[in-house]
Amino acid sequence: MAADAHDEIARLNNELAELKAKSADLADQFLRAKAEAENARRRAEEDVAKARKFGIEGFAENLLPVCDSLDAALAIENASAAQLREGSEATLRQLLSVLERNKVVVVNPAAGDRFDPHQHQAISVVPSEQEANTVVSVLQKGYLIFDRVLRPALVTVAGGSQGDGART
Repeated sequence: MAADAHDEIARLNNELAELKAKSADLADQFLRAKAEAENARRRAEEDVAKARKFGIEGFAENLLPVCDSLDAALAIENASAAQLREGSEATLRQLLSVLERNKVVVVNPAAGDRFDPHQHQAISVVPSEQEANTVVSVLQKGYLIFDRVLRPALVTVAGGSQGDGART
């Protein structure tokens, strides 16, 4: 019986050694996975920081020709009103092109368009022969970027004709 107990102890010691080795291996794998996850988190944070810092770089580069056009216009002495207007219109087209390439879209509703509170800001409601809740005039264009409002268009809105009792 002593031999059986001795064999059992040897078997248990072997099993214990295997379990310790497996435990050490799993602990090592855990530490490696934890370190890899930490490295991935740190890289992602660095990427986000770089995107914030340099994300506007392309947009700024696209604006440089607009600045050059304005500088060139200001360098012309004794420019006529027609030349200034033509240069201003060309520079505005250039600027709008830069905005469009960068997914900035102009919101410029026409008179009679339905008032959209998601893209328009009503400055006032005026009596009008137009249908209630339609744009009467645009005081300032609005802008969207990727379908998100940067600035709503400032508009006056029809309140209906004076005698119809319409409300907005």
